[in-house]
Amino acid sequence: MTMQQIHLDGYLGQAFDNIPVAMIVVNAQGDIVRLNRLAESIFGYSASELEGRPVEVLIPSRYHARHKGYRHGFMAETNPRPMGAGRDLSGLRKDGSEFPVEIGINPVETGEGPMVLSVILDLSERKQNERRIQDALQQKDVLLKEVHHRVKNNLQVIHSLLDLQALTIKDEGTVGMLRDSQNRIRSMSMIHQTLYQSQDFAQVDFDQFLGGLLPRLMESYASTAGHVTIDVQAQDVQLPINEAIPCGLIVNELVSNALKHGFLGGRRGSIQVTITQREDKQIEMSISNDGHPIPDKLALNSTGSLGLQLVHLLTQQLRGELTTQHANPTCFTLRFGLAPTA
Repeated sequence: MTMQQIHLDGYLGQAFDNIPVAMIVVNAQGDIVRLNRLAESIFGYSASELEGRPVEVLIPSRYHARHKGYRHGFMAETNPRPMGAGRDLSGLRKDGSEFPVEIGINPVETGEGPMVLSVILDLSERKQNERRIQDALQQKDVLLKEVHHRVKNNLQVIHSLLDLQALTIKDEGTVGMLRDSQNRIRSMSMIHQTLYQSQDFAQVDFDQFLGGLLPRLMESYASTAGHVTIDVQAQDVQLPINEAIPCGLIVNELVSNALKHGFLGGRRGSIQVTITQREDKQIEMSISNDGHPIPDKLALNSTGSLGLQLVHLLTQQLRGELTTQHANPTCFTLRFGLAPTA
């Protein structure tokens, strides 16, 4: 492909001056031959001040040496291309201020010999907008972090108030209900704690969350937990907060029930919590244990247990499906799809 043939007084006449992008023509010696009105405007020079001067006058001095070397390559290239691909380029105004630019170069053949036609875009406004967007995103992250921190702290205050209330009550059944409520509150608090410590406020690292929740549950049922081990399989599972909170509460209820009812009388055994996330955004979570089986006659979807009622309500909230196995082992399996992200 040969260089395009153009004439400075024809093609680069009135139309050249009125083109709505800055354009500069540089000869083989690196001198400015012509520039249009927009180029005059963005660099702050008149045409008469620049014509005949080296193009380096429009480039910060730290780039002068390299730019002179690049010019020979510009003249040898026969195809239009961006200048400085992959690098941040800067222009220099008459007043000494620098501004970000994007430059396209097109070697051309003229009646006065080979030259380079440069198209310059002033990126100042685009860069300012990018900075404003980055600042807004950073402020949003700080705000979200603060919100999650405050929610977590408020939940911890409620947890402590219930703890104080439990100290004034003698009835063991009532105390047990308060302890169950504390565990539910702690589960939600720990999800917000996990988000607060995360760099991604849209997703909860569920493995990290379970790593904090389950040891606390074991402490709550210390008389039973000494005979029970818990195994967790939840690697690489990231859940949006709207799904993480109900899932966390379901784990809280089912593990608590297993610790309260599955291992009475010093029975030894184990609890398994497994959650997997498929590529089609389907989640499967199972909580199983090899403790005492659930009686076959017990209708789990209509039981008087608040915990199991919560499990069914939370399953509906997730638009999921819950299946149960009463024994060998006792197992609850929840399947649901993640809601599409905006």
